[in-house]
Amino acid sequence: MSKQTMAEKGAAEGAAKGALTAAEAQLLRRQEQLHYWEKNAARLRRRNLFTGLTIGAFVVGIFSYTILSVKQERIMEELDDEARIQVFRGPRTGANS
Repeated sequence: MSKQTMAEKGAAEGAAKGALTAAEAQLLRRQEQLHYWEKNAARLRRRNLFTGLTIGAFVVGIFSYTILSVKQERIMEELDDEARIQVFRGPRTGANS
């Protein structure tokens, strides 16, 4: 003997009568939705994980690129400052070194 819930028994009786009540139809839809989510939960979880990792990698990449470019700007500013100082001092020749 199979175990049936009261809703399934009611739905079976309603189907035998020819029409389901609104509450029985809603209960059947909810059970179908629950069955669908139970069946597809692993696939959905896998997709969510992949999407999260992809977005995370993108964010880390942009952050790293930004930090690297700011660091290079500082180095270029230091080189520009040193070059400016050397221009003000004038060329190094044997007479003024």
